[in-house]
Amino acid sequence: MSETGKRMMVFAGTQNPELAEGIAGHLGIELGNIKISKFANGEIYVRFLESVRGADVFIVQSVCQPVNYSIMELLIMVDAAKRASARSITAVISHYGYARQDKKSAAREPITAKLIADLMTTAGVDRVIAMDLHQGQIQGFFSQPVNHLTALPILVDYFETLGLEDPVVVSPDVGRVKVCKKFADMLGASLAIMHKGRPEHNVAEITHVIGDVDGKDCIVADDMIDTAGSVTEGSRALVKAGAKSVYVTATHAILSSPAFERIDEAPITEVVVTNTLPVPEEHRGGKIRVLSVAPLFAHAIQNVYNDESVSELFDPDFQL
Repeated sequence: MSETGKRMMVFAGTQNPELAEGIAGHLGIELGNIKISKFANGEIYVRFLESVRGADVFIVQSVCQPVNYSIMELLIMVDAAKRASARSITAVISHYGYARQDKKSAAREPITAKLIADLMTTAGVDRVIAMDLHQGQIQGFFSQPVNHLTALPILVDYFETLGLEDPVVVSPDVGRVKVCKKFADMLGASLAIMHKGRPEHNVAEITHVIGDVDGKDCIVADDMIDTAGSVTEGSRALVKAGAKSVYVTATHAILSSPAFERIDEAPITEVVVTNTLPVPEEHRGGKIRVLSVAPLFAHAIQNVYNDESVSELFDPDFQL
């Protein structure tokens, strides 16, 4: 308990315990004691095993497979904290599920990303800390404050250690150009763009590359890798255009089947992702490198708790 009577408590959902432990470690605290179990029919049971009355509660959850279970578990944890008289409840969502359904692209489609925001609001969330949302507009789906973090500082630091002579950051499509330009500026690299079409879900076609990649080390930067169709097809297009090497990086490693097989078969030197989603230990190593974003989340949580600005995390010169 601090001198002002404030109390920080961090609890973890079951979906990404490694990240939650890392965040708690960087904060210098232990994760809160909570019981999460399932009834025989699959219903979720949650009970906080210590008092959260008057505490600022931070609930760490990654919306990963099984996606719907992850969301429901988070909502029930929030409801339990609210009914236990927590002073405030912050949902620390390392990966926001359903983020790709952020608009209506065809008649009679839902906007599921907005529905998820509404569910969290109803459950009792006071604030959201998220990382690299698929579209920034998702912040506007909430009436509560949203701190939208980016993994770029972690990724840039890693690529700087590789000592690439003439790197070029490659946007996988026109929608990622703004973020990739920021990445390129932070890395001191040039920029190229791939033109991509999607004839159907999880199917990508790379038609051509805009920019000079001949003889250069290319870094394809996306927000997520799901089935790896886009990045593997993109790597082949870049090699065909004369690229010296191809690296792929993304914040969220969804890596649905057959992603690992596609990555192994593609002309990719390394795939650099973060632990916003759990990556099975048997798939780490080889071409897959996993970086921890726990320091970024811990810094954001500490600043929110202390009523300090989180904007410094977006400064290109910021050092953890």
